[in-house]
Amino acid sequence: MAPNNEGLALPDRLGLQGLNGHLNSAGHDDSRATSPGGGRIGSDDDEQGDGVARLGRTRPRVFPYAKYMPYETESRERQERDMDEMLRHLYLAVASGDFASGAVHWTKEIRGWMSLKFDLTRTQRIALVKLYYELALAPGLEYAIAERFASMFMVLTKRKHYLRQGKDLTLDWRPLYKEMKVFVLPSESATNNTFSSKRNIRTLTKICTFAQLFFDPKEVPAMLEELLPFFSMSFSEHAFVVTGLLNLMLPTGAPPASEPKLQPQNYLPTFFHLWSLVNRSMMIDIRMMDIFSRQARDCLGAEHVPFGPSGMFTEEQTSMIFTAILRLLEIPVGQATTPYSASVDLGAGQAILIDRDPRKHPSSHSIARWIIMSLSPHCLEATNEQSILHHLEGLIQGVETFFHPSNSGNWTKPLSQMVYYLADFFVMRWNREQSGEYDIPEDRKLTPELRRRFVLCLRDVTFMGIYAKSGTAMNYSLSTLQSLAFLEPSLILPGALQRIYPAMQGLVEVHRTISSIRALQMLSRIMSRTKGWRCHLTTLMGLALPGIDANDLDKTMHTLAFIQAVSYNIPLHDLTKTSSKLTSNGQGVDDGDVISADPASGTALAVEWITSQVSRFEQEGPQVETDYEVELSDEDEESILKSSTAGFSEFIISFIGKVFTLLQNLPDAARVKSGSPEENVVNTLPATFQPLLAALSPELFDIALEQVAKFTEKNVVHQARDAMAFICNTVVKIAPKKALARLLPDLVTSIRSEITDNGAGSTRTIGSEILPRDRALVWHVSLLSMCVVHVGRDVLDFEEDLFSIATFMQDHCKGIPLVHVSNFIHHLLLNLSVTYTQDYSLYEKADLDRGLTAKDWGKVTDSSSLNIHWHVPEQAELDFAVRILESQGGRAIQALNDLTAGSGPVKRDGVGKEWSDEVSRNLVLLRLVISGMSRLFRSDDGSVTPYTFSDTTSEDWSVIDADDASDSSADSNASQESLKRTFHYATGYPMEIGSPQYDTVHKMRKQTGEMLHRVHEFLVKNQEDDVQCFNALYTAYKSWFVDIGIERSAHVLDRLTRLLAADIHQFKFSGTRKDYPRPLLVRRANLYHFQRLRYNEHPRVASELDRKLLLDLADSCTTVYTDIRRTAQSAGEQAIKSIVGAKTLIIPPLLEALEKAVKDQDDPRIKGGMFSLLYGSLAKSIGRNWKFAPRMIRLFIEVSNADRPSIQKLVSNASFTIQDMTKAMDRMVILDQATLDAIWPFDSEPSTFADRQMPTSLEGAKDLAPVKKAKIKQRRSDIEAKKKVLAQELIASIKQSHWKRASRTAALVIGLDYRFETISSDGMLELVVKGAIDPHPQLRTLYAHALIAIYNLAQTRALVGHQYENYLTDTQIDPDEISLPVNREDEDWTQDFLDGFADPATDAYIDSDYPGWLVWQKKMRGYRTGKSQLQFDEVEQTLRKKLGALIDRHWLSTYFGYMKQEPRDSNADRFRMSSSVIVSYALDLMADGLTTATWDDFKDLTQAVYGDGSDKHQHRAMSEICGAMITGAEDFDTDFRTEVWKFVFPVIRRIFTDGLTPENMGYWSTFVTLVVGGKDLRRAWPLIDWLAGFRLDMGTNAAFKESSRITLLQIVVNAVGWHFQLEKGVLDNFLEHLDHPYKGVREVMGTTLAIIFRTRYHESYEDIPTLLEAQKSASSIGVRPYKPTEEYSNIVTSTFERLEKWRLERPAGIQTPTPYTQASKSVLLWLDTQLASYECTMLIPFFPGAVMEQLLHMMDIKEDPELQSLAYHVFRHLPNIPHRTGEDEAFIRSLIQIATTATSWHQRLRVLINIQVIYFRHLFLVTEAQAADLFKCVRGMLHDVQLEVRLGAAATLSGMVRCSPLDRRTKQVKDLKSHFTSLLIKNPLPKKPKAGASASTGTSTPTSEQGKLVLTRHAAVLGLGALVQAFPYASPPPEWLPEVLATLAGRAASDPGAVGKSVKSILGEFKKTRQDTWFVDMKAFTPEQLEDLEGVLWKSYFA
Repeated sequence: MAPNNEGLALPDRLGLQGLNGHLNSAGHDDSRATSPGGGRIGSDDDEQGDGVARLGRTRPRVFPYAKYMPYETESRERQERDMDEMLRHLYLAVASGDFASGAVHWTKEIRGWMSLKFDLTRTQRIALVKLYYELALAPGLEYAIAERFASMFMVLTKRKHYLRQGKDLTLDWRPLYKEMKVFVLPSESATNNTFSSKRNIRTLTKICTFAQLFFDPKEVPAMLEELLPFFSMSFSEHAFVVTGLLNLMLPTGAPPASEPKLQPQNYLPTFFHLWSLVNRSMMIDIRMMDIFSRQARDCLGAEHVPFGPSGMFTEEQTSMIFTAILRLLEIPVGQATTPYSASVDLGAGQAILIDRDPRKHPSSHSIARWIIMSLSPHCLEATNEQSILHHLEGLIQGVETFFHPSNSGNWTKPLSQMVYYLADFFVMRWNREQSGEYDIPEDRKLTPELRRRFVLCLRDVTFMGIYAKSGTAMNYSLSTLQSLAFLEPSLILPGALQRIYPAMQGLVEVHRTISSIRALQMLSRIMSRTKGWRCHLTTLMGLALPGIDANDLDKTMHTLAFIQAVSYNIPLHDLTKTSSKLTSNGQGVDDGDVISADPASGTALAVEWITSQVSRFEQEGPQVETDYEVELSDEDEESILKSSTAGFSEFIISFIGKVFTLLQNLPDAARVKSGSPEENVVNTLPATFQPLLAALSPELFDIALEQVAKFTEKNVVHQARDAMAFICNTVVKIAPKKALARLLPDLVTSIRSEITDNGAGSTRTIGSEILPRDRALVWHVSLLSMCVVHVGRDVLDFEEDLFSIATFMQDHCKGIPLVHVSNFIHHLLLNLSVTYTQDYSLYEKADLDRGLTAKDWGKVTDSSSLNIHWHVPEQAELDFAVRILESQGGRAIQALNDLTAGSGPVKRDGVGKEWSDEVSRNLVLLRLVISGMSRLFRSDDGSVTPYTFSDTTSEDWSVIDADDASDSSADSNASQESLKRTFHYATGYPMEIGSPQYDTVHKMRKQTGEMLHRVHEFLVKNQEDDVQCFNALYTAYKSWFVDIGIERSAHVLDRLTRLLAADIHQFKFSGTRKDYPRPLLVRRANLYHFQRLRYNEHPRVASELDRKLLLDLADSCTTVYTDIRRTAQSAGEQAIKSIVGAKTLIIPPLLEALEKAVKDQDDPRIKGGMFSLLYGSLAKSIGRNWKFAPRMIRLFIEVSNADRPSIQKLVSNASFTIQDMTKAMDRMVILDQATLDAIWPFDSEPSTFADRQMPTSLEGAKDLAPVKKAKIKQRRSDIEAKKKVLAQELIASIKQSHWKRASRTAALVIGLDYRFETISSDGMLELVVKGAIDPHPQLRTLYAHALIAIYNLAQTRALVGHQYENYLTDTQIDPDEISLPVNREDEDWTQDFLDGFADPATDAYIDSDYPGWLVWQKKMRGYRTGKSQLQFDEVEQTLRKKLGALIDRHWLSTYFGYMKQEPRDSNADRFRMSSSVIVSYALDLMADGLTTATWDDFKDLTQAVYGDGSDKHQHRAMSEICGAMITGAEDFDTDFRTEVWKFVFPVIRRIFTDGLTPENMGYWSTFVTLVVGGKDLRRAWPLIDWLAGFRLDMGTNAAFKESSRITLLQIVVNAVGWHFQLEKGVLDNFLEHLDHPYKGVREVMGTTLAIIFRTRYHESYEDIPTLLEAQKSASSIGVRPYKPTEEYSNIVTSTFERLEKWRLERPAGIQTPTPYTQASKSVLLWLDTQLASYECTMLIPFFPGAVMEQLLHMMDIKEDPELQSLAYHVFRHLPNIPHRTGEDEAFIRSLIQIATTATSWHQRLRVLINIQVIYFRHLFLVTEAQAADLFKCVRGMLHDVQLEVRLGAAATLSGMVRCSPLDRRTKQVKDLKSHFTSLLIKNPLPKKPKAGASASTGTSTPTSEQGKLVLTRHAAVLGLGALVQAFPYASPPPEWLPEVLATLAGRAASDPGAVGKSVKSILGEFKKTRQDTWFVDMKAFTPEQLEDLEGVLWKSYFA
């Protein structure tokens, strides 16, 4: 999607010169093609421009953030100097290899700096993007850290306007491709054990999404050269991988104009060709849509890319894409199955990994992008109806009925989503073209005419969608409605209001009312700006009021949202008064006063006008057209508008009344945040009131204030306390002086009287219930506390009152009310000490003074020239705040002193809770006082944190920091420097530093901290179980730590951000920027101020006091009491984050505590310790700091002995954390030096407060880096040494421990011991090899995996030439690999290559399947035959020897024994690769003569395993061992290899011939797959040769034997693919015996046939250019693949001829199977397999004749239901097969022929199904002539003699009419209507003869004449009925419809029998679907017609 630039601001000095062109100084011949989104500013000539050009963005910010701050902000120079400083640090960190902390830390810093809306220069951004791209993919970097760099890369490239595609930055795609290749083309690397394979593929695909824009279009040929050779359908996974990679990597930017060879149409035909190679796959459809839509977007602006009615695509391509869109929407047609085949997508395998996330990139998004980006005025000029626009109209008209609410299903969401994206993209493109942001050739720009067509196309479906049943669909449709109204108000608003008025007047059901209110909310902004429509707003607001209703909270919410939306757009001023006032004051007459609305007449004029409009809407119905621009003169419109505003005062009074009624009826709110509807309403109220009150004129505001004041005095509504408090707050905020004077005095007196007269709050209360007696008090206190927050300096008028009432309440209250009192003090302090905006008005002050007029409605605010009114604390306010702080804070400290000393009034008796209450309420007060004053505390104040600016070199500090902050640098100075962020930005601190007040405030903070510490000590000693006090205490601790500078504990910033985002949402239109009402812009400025505050608060250095308090928390983290522990842990987490060096301070005491707890088996404390250490931010630091890690690991192992389930759970969840600690550290990271050097800021001088040690020049930095690097290296080697020691210690301990503990320990040891340099220590080896035959199954598995890993590492080391660097870069040197030349010029080369596979003698094996399938390369990779040449060095060889020494006969026999044990759970009962792998490793060592066991031992033991083969477990073990022997043998020398085969092959042959059973079949199939899969089939030649020699034995009755052999053969063919050359004999044999008697055999035979045919196909183009050329010259959609070969055609035709022959021989009605029925089933299975697969198009030529006829015959065989259903199943596949343009002609002809000539009515009926499906699926491919033929055919079938066929034809006809494009539809309706009406009229029923006459002839028999007549009449009735049912939801019905119904009712309703019945059911159905809209629809009929209908429908009741 296009970026919606949330808050992208710009510094104000913007010289718009040119973009600086020094990056791409090619001058003017350079490509002008930027993607839409890369607009151009200025010209490229002016080289070193300043201003925007320097900034890394192509469009200026629209919101000057810094300008609006109420204080002096930093200069651009200062920002840039800071940036340079950070870049120097980043450079040094990366250069010295300090990633984990240094580079990550500076990355965070840069991100923070950017979040303050500062802009990087272009050079900086480019350098950083390149560096992070490099870092994200750097080999050797720990992946967790690489992820951080990847995310930074994405942030830097997130928005398109930072860097211009193809101009500023080009990235190299190869490194990224190399990383992805490891995942999706694993066969390309010799070993999968690579560094990269541990990355997260999701991150890589995300990087692709961002980097793709910057890949160079000139690289396209290189990319195709690299990727296309991998494409192969013989192993279809590769095809999916290639398309996936193309989708992620292919640069779709416009190519340079100078290179015509790179034009997209050069390679698009090839893409279409590849697309048609993978038919019936949803995944490929989605990917292709994605590629094409991106192509359309990026080439839209390029003049040299040809562009026409179909955009940059051709007509053929467009039709093909639209056909795919129809498929993707998965709309059900008739009885058709889905157009996709699941089995195709199953072949995707690894390719699933590189799919885009479907939630973020839904296919409807690409569809819409492709359509909108291809639209242009050319569409309107297209004469042949083939443009994108015509297709879009056809598409929407075709699926129209699927939008109707009554017709919902799983298509509802994709459809509404697609329409939403269509509208959204259109709006975006329109806005950006208008603002000149898109640089597009004139003839492609959207025009008003095009816009109109587009809106009309989507209008109807959108109106249906807003009433959808599904919530998501409704949301999408409402947004679409808003976008369409934005584009064409005069087309959308009439229809909208026509639907909305009845709903608001309560004429329709409730859910339509809710939808209507929501629609109004979406439309309010557009209405308020549109002439004429804005006059409706006041009335609609009035109509919405009943929606505020306590019984329907959902409706209430939406109503409030609507009123809020209106208030943001219009001033609620009574304009009738203002205009007259202006004149009387003589300030000049307002020109609008032509028909002056006389103030006395009030709303009369408006009411009259609105009434006339509403009745007009009713008259004209939904199709109403109104254009006020023409109908109303400006003067009239203005007087109506003025008159309508006279009703505002009534509106306000009734609105506020409604709200109060609602509040009184709210249920009691639970205090917990539950997300209940009640809670939502309470939260919505303030959001509505604020804009509403702000929009009121002063007179109306007074009315509102009076209402609120009266209500608060008279009522106490306990459950609505919070809501009411919020309302009071908004009232006071709008007009503080006026409102405070009205509200405060009453509140204060009420509080006093409640306390003194009613004794409220005089007793302590238990629990959270508030006593009835206290309710009034709490109500008044709550209101009071909300009246004094964020309202500015006017509270000073009541300074004394407020001060004394606070003291008075503190003195007289107890219990719960006190919390509210403390809250009041907190609010008052915030109000006095914080800087915030105090400006809620919709208009600037100047406008208000001038007086508002009608012109101010819906006014656009200019975001760059606001005058914001801020509240900045003045001296008087600060004095008051300090006074409160001293009195209240001092009071609390004093009270706590007394209470802990025992001298207070309340004694600690250990019984009552009185004492705890007192302590906790004083702690709460203390905490709230600190939080309230947080803005005045500074973290760098000397009295609290003494060390901040002194250069700390004292010993004890360096220890603490070095380890935590920079986590790795060991020297104290460097670490201090890298922590101390010196970037503070101005935030307007209100006090003067060093003034007496300043000292008071900070002293107070210090005293508080000391007091908290004392309370902690006291409680721990005396009241250690007092949960209440402890919780209050630690919450206070938390505030003490985090609330400095900004109240972080209240999450102020998150809250502001969330609320603002919610309100802005409805004003966002794609492509517009910051077009918000003024109050929201002001709030954005306020939020920015808070972002600055938050930015300044970073971890500070700890003072003594901080350390004391931290240790207190650490102490309580392991207390026995769960609740206390939890609070302490969460407070601790917060504190650690805000204090530097805190981690190293609290880890030791926590470890001590845990150790002690483990000794004493003190479970709760163990839990506390484990949780604090491993589940928070400490775990990482412990892992990095090996002073603590070994101890932690030992303790972890100890803890895992505990039996308690809760502890076990903690242990198992933390085991990953611990395993992470044991991993090897990154030893080497490979980076490109030049990329790194580029970020060094060359031209800037160091900032004034830069670090002294920081080098100022690049050379200096290069000298310093190695020094730092050495230190880091040293530290690493120390840690590695510690790990070694620990590993040895643990290995020793495993031997005598319990299995559970052993398994935990072993997992850790493997991590500690497994290293590239040493591979593994001796102790470890012994442990693992012996462990593999441990009696305990879990340990066995663990050790087996470890053994495999160790062995693999040895192999990998040898493959990478024993070099770690090669290991990192995946440079594998496989000595067995050879490069074979490809003689691709030779015509017979491909055939010779394939023939080679039929001959076992070869000098090189070709294991990969892809070389040459699609296209040949110059060389291909092969492998030597014979013994493996892999060389082992010293380390590896020693290891192999030690391993071999441990493997003896005893080991083998034990291992084999375990292999044939029955597994413990049934899902492990399969062929286990790991066992097989271990056996093959043992064999490998044995072949090198390193094992004690010999080949004879192997042979004996293997035979012993198999025994008599009666048990399936023996088979499993046997298949695993044989698999190991055969795969292992590939690397042995030839003699030994022959030995192995001599032993294994006879065994296998015996088993395959006689031993297979359904039970063991699974193991042996896996065995075959393992032996042949992904390898050259000549490696297992004897086996393959023998399997391919299989021939059916018709005499046998052992069906399973036969079928299992075929199954194994099928596995081979499938695995080997097109290399399988032995198919001839098999094919002939199978085709000969198609009529095999056994079902099992037939089934496998059918599928095997299909697989053999499938794998015969390959394309084998000579090279890529040949491929591209061949596709391009064939057609714009490439060559048609899968053309049947002559051989194949002969096979098919002869097969069907034989079937026909057998059919004729079959006696009719015979029950027993015949050759015909049996052969048919084999053939059907073959067809079914082939049609459900991607090569289904191979069969298309055979559909029209043989296939379809035979299928219809098969469906007629009633005696064999299985055959019938199979045939039906295959028959339904046919129309779903994708045909190409023109290919469907024969198919359609043949359908029509069968329909008209078949003798069996079943066949005629069945053909109908396919007619409808093919018509719908090929909507965009069928020609007009074909469509007409189909219609004619179906029309004719209405005359069929068989009733079922007639009914089927009617249903088909109505479906076809419904989904036809509009023009075709109208024509057909007209023809059909006249045809059927005349039929009815021309064939009347004969009159019944008189009763007397007939008596003579006896009973009358129906003559054939009569039969014909009834038939004709029935046909006519059904035909007209089909027309009626084609439009079940069109409301009102089309003009022609009433007449049709009247004809039916009048002419045929009284017919006897089927005809009359059909008429009644048609009319009844019509009435039923119209119930909702009947009041509208009945207007379409004349009274006579209605009478006729009623007559018919009523008669039936009494019939």
